Amino acid sequence: MSSALRTIPRVALRRLPAAPAPALAFARAYSSQRQYQMPRTRKSGSGAGVVGVLAAGVLAGWYMYSKQQDSTTPSWKKVDYAGVYKDIAALLEDENYDDGSYGPVFLRLAWHASGTYDCKSHTGGSSGCTIRHAPESEHDANAGLEVARRRLEPLKKKHPNISYGDLYTLAGVVAVQELGGPTVKWRPGRVDKQAVECTPDGRLPDAAQGADHVRDIFYRMGFGDQEIAALVGAHALGRCHTDRSGYDGPWNASPTAFTNFFYTELLDNTWVPKKWTGPMQFVDKQSGAFMMLPADMAFKTDPRFRAYVERYARDQDAFFADFANAFAKLLELGVSFPEDAPLYRFKTLD
Repeated sequence: MSSALRTIPRVALRRLPAAPAPALAFARAYSSQRQYQMPRTRKSGSGAGVVGVLAAGVLAGWYMYSKQQDSTTPSWKKVDYAGVYKDIAALLEDENYDDGSYGPVFLRLAWHASGTYDCKSHTGGSSGCTIRHAPESEHDANAGLEVARRRLEPLKKKHPNISYGDLYTLAGVVAVQELGGPTVKWRPGRVDKQAVECTPDGRLPDAAQGADHVRDIFYRMGFGDQEIAALVGAHALGRCHTDRSGYDGPWNASPTAFTNFFYTELLDNTWVPKKWTGPMQFVDKQSGAFMMLPADMAFKTDPRFRAYVERYARDQDAFFADFANAFAKLLELGVSFPEDAPLYRFKTLD
């Protein structure tokens, strides 16, 4: 190797991308120009030195070209989203956490990061991902979500170009799909915001309220009754914790499987107030093992909501289709996506 070529750092050489057509054209033009300027009389063996100089020039030129291209590429385009999906999926299982899966809390994080959107003021939503900042992170409705944020933080370091908004919403998609739910369309391009743009408290549902409150919250986001009824089916996953929401227990016997069991349990069981010192909640009369929140019961007692509950209890495929559409909409509320942002439909892992 010539001394000229050795002036390029080895680490830079290792990182150089394969030279596509523009680089080859650059090399030919550079070589042609250099050969034209070279004297015709050369001592024997001098060709190797000339080749080394030419190679150094081509590599250095292409290296600078690549660096310039990289600096002008939007951060979201530098992310391997299929790789991020796999990395999130690898974090789901943990026998020491709850029922053995972080999936339910990942879904809750994605939901709460997105559900602050106000369609009138066009504020809130997943694009700013202000849920990671105080005071929003400390709102009562977000208690316990630091568990999910901590679990995902190593992936933000591994994939530094992904925004928190994209990471948290993608985690929700992974949770739904990997726990047996439908495929949810997802696209990247959310831009994070600072704490000064945190949304005010009170934009997320209050579990202690009834149908009127539920509609107020979801209508503010731009949802209708059918979409609201589909989204609440996510309560098939996870459980409540007394040290977070104050409530306690799972909604059904399989809290790590995405099913239509929320609807079947809601309709098939007799629900009675739980006798305890905690907040008002309901338990199934037969076993007392499962619970429903006051806001959940609204979907059984309100005639318009109940019609959808009965449909989804009968037909899980219908629930999956409607949930996938409503959840994808939820994750995109208020987001101004780049025009060339691709739409992903990730395959579940084997």
